[in-house]
Amino acid sequence: MAFTLSGKLVVAISSRALFDFEEENRIFESTDDSAYMKLQLDRLGIAAQTGVAFPLVKKLLAFNEEGEQRVEVVILSRNDPVSGLRVFRSAEHHGLHLERGVFTRGRPPYHYLRSLHANLFLSANEDDVRATIDAGFPAARVYPESSKTAESHPNEIRIAFDGDAVLFSDEAEQVFQSEGLVAFVDHESKNAAIPLPPGPFKPLLEALHRLQRTTSEKGMRIRTALVTARSAPAHERAIRTLMAWGIDVDEAMFLGGLSKSEFLREFEPDFFFDDQTGHCQSAASVAPTGHVVSGVSNRQKSED
Repeated sequence: MAFTLSGKLVVAISSRALFDFEEENRIFESTDDSAYMKLQLDRLGIAAQTGVAFPLVKKLLAFNEEGEQRVEVVILSRNDPVSGLRVFRSAEHHGLHLERGVFTRGRPPYHYLRSLHANLFLSANEDDVRATIDAGFPAARVYPESSKTAESHPNEIRIAFDGDAVLFSDEAEQVFQSEGLVAFVDHESKNAAIPLPPGPFKPLLEALHRLQRTTSEKGMRIRTALVTARSAPAHERAIRTLMAWGIDVDEAMFLGGLSKSEFLREFEPDFFFDDQTGHCQSAASVAPTGHVVSGVSNRQKSED
């Protein structure tokens, strides 16, 4: 019987998100891919240092037990196949059991996400992330320089999400940006009982919710948090939307303009996802962070 990824939590991840290839990437950007390939081949026996998403991947793989593989992590990279050798060797050196990888040598890799049944793609390449989201898959541009202090809580994965343009559509955010805060609050109050359309990260939250309900002999758990600039009374529509989806989050923070980074410092997420670069840059100082290149804020940026 053929192996299948269907029904598993599948995370596709680029080599730069999993390992620290920033020096090698600078060579690639300043010269050409042949110099990059030579450097990677010369360093084949030298394991790369861990990258920003490594702690998250390590914890996710801990959900797998003999006879029960609940999580699959696949390398999905613009690297060439030769450079991919170093990626797999580095994974083995650091004790990550990775079996599958797709290396496209410069071609946008998002084409393979459907075949992988991917629930998430993490990459340091903004163009790839934008194309992935446009194709209908959850994706985030990682900040390689993000803090990795959230490696605590070895038996618990903590994921924090922004709301609008991440878990939810940017419907309400469009009202806020075009008409202001008063119109936004009025709009959300009037529509409190109407669930928001799903945003790009709803499929990931659903997959985490399914994994959260499984039992693990290793005692692995998942804890999720909604961290949003919404405040009362606009909070009600967000809560009712999650209720309509049949999904629980463990914590919800309605901050009304307060700095998210201070609350993330206390929550200690293994990853935080937000659509606004300002919030991401602030959060990256305290937690691994991914920029969700989605919604009206990022459309405006791409048009400028």
